[in-house]
Amino acid sequence: MEQIKPFKYFPHTDGDIKEMLDKIGVDRIEDLFNDIPDSIKIDEVALEGALSEVELRDRINNISKLNKPLISFKGCGSYDCYVPSVIDTLTSRQEFLTSYTPYQAEISQGTLQYIFEFQSIVCELTGMDVANASMYDGATATFESIMMALSQTRRKKALVSKTLNPRVLNVIKTYTHFKGYEIEYINELDLVTDKDELLKKLDSDVGCVVSAYPNYYGYLEDFSFIDKIKENKSLLILNSDISCFSYIKTPSEIGADIVCGDAQALGINKSFGGPYVGYIACREALLRKIPGRIVGMTNDKDGRRGYVLTLQAREQHIRREKATSNICSNQSLMALTVTIYASLMGKRGLYETQDMCYQNSHYLQDELLKTKLFEKVTDCDFVKEFTLKTKLNMAKVNKALEKKGFLGGEVLGDKVIFCATETKTKDVIDAFVSEIKKRGGNK
Repeated sequence: MEQIKPFKYFPHTDGDIKEMLDKIGVDRIEDLFNDIPDSIKIDEVALEGALSEVELRDRINNISKLNKPLISFKGCGSYDCYVPSVIDTLTSRQEFLTSYTPYQAEISQGTLQYIFEFQSIVCELTGMDVANASMYDGATATFESIMMALSQTRRKKALVSKTLNPRVLNVIKTYTHFKGYEIEYINELDLVTDKDELLKKLDSDVGCVVSAYPNYYGYLEDFSFIDKIKENKSLLILNSDISCFSYIKTPSEIGADIVCGDAQALGINKSFGGPYVGYIACREALLRKIPGRIVGMTNDKDGRRGYVLTLQAREQHIRREKATSNICSNQSLMALTVTIYASLMGKRGLYETQDMCYQNSHYLQDELLKTKLFEKVTDCDFVKEFTLKTKLNMAKVNKALEKKGFLGGEVLGDKVIFCATETKTKDVIDAFVSEIKKRGGNK
């Protein structure tokens, strides 16, 4: 590899670079990349000649035609939701699209206001007292919630249900490995948390219990064991798709102490997996444990309404690696998307959207069961996702469905997680089921 030269805009002198390399015991900058196999390294990029604007547009259009749009019946954390056209119009305005962290309140009132509105929407939907100014995503928000709980209870162990999304579980596993916290996993039983195992492991070392609502399989679990958690002086954390709370019992009504997760289903396009927007909401007693920042509303010296950064965890600047949390930024553009969506839909619209999800997903389940190719695993209720058992070779069936323009459900061995949101019509659902039925012999 050619020797890497300092870029002219980087402030490091040759002496600075040598000092840093000596500190970590490396002779050259190139040695930092020794773990990368030579077979995938590129010495230089062979670029084509310059193209005119017309040629470039044609090239990009031809590349885009390689994409094949599919009607999705898969959820698992990324949902096919209705996105009003006005959202892209507003969020593309330069004052929103290019805005950054609102450190200077005097010139950031617009950004501060919509973050404040985002927090208010999260609190209203979850029923919790406080919400922060958004997180990167639902997975990291869940681990941040665990750190909050363990810091508050001054304990080192968390019980985590395996009914959480496996991608969230992987993030928790990665973070806790380096933080030194102890994580014990609670197995699922018939697609819900094994309550007997949970209660058996609930001891004085447990600072929090983490469950999902709805869970990865789509189901609304029974949290009748909440009293046992409280008696143990542990905290209950619910990882949740916040869009469902306009339709089902809120985490506050259940008795949760912290609720976290992703708000993608509130008007954010799937976008090949991101960016999305995480959230954390909690009871007031945990206010000073919440990571990131909180925007508050106040009055200036002339009595006019204004918005400020009321609380922000500055310890990441002072304590560095010893800080409880090192998150310091926020997904404010994505928070703006959620804010616009919720404002446009209103309480009635948010409820009716989830009611459509409920009706569509239950209709899809009924039609799939009628084919005799699937069977129920549980009678638990669900909002937009459900899991059925089958003897079909669903990996093979899903490949055939793609050729017909459908993205099938998430395959988990002999089980499949299906999802039907508000975007699905009866005709589309019927066509999807019909295609599966045709392949009933692919066992």
